[in-house]
Amino acid sequence: MGSGRNLDSILRIPVLIQVVLGSATMPVANLMKLGRGAIVPLDHRVGEPVDVVVNGRVIARGEVVVVEDDNSRFGVSLTEIVGPPSSEFNS
Repeated sequence: MGSGRNLDSILRIPVLIQVVLGSATMPVANLMKLGRGAIVPLDHRVGEPVDVVVNGRVIARGEVVVVEDDNSRFGVSLTEIVGPPSSEFNS
């Protein structure tokens, strides 16, 4: 009976989920020049899937959507679940 209780405790642990729209690389000098209204071009294009990241690892990809219940918030519709790298099973 104790194992069910332990599993329940684990399943309630909160994790931080991040959605990555893209990334950019620039010299510190350019970073220091950024100000209000500046645009930082990202490596993802409009319409490309965004990465869903948990604990620094991509676990899924999806599309940005507007949350139906609250038009002022975004959400992610998952389109692909990413499996673990094959190297994890070969160690």
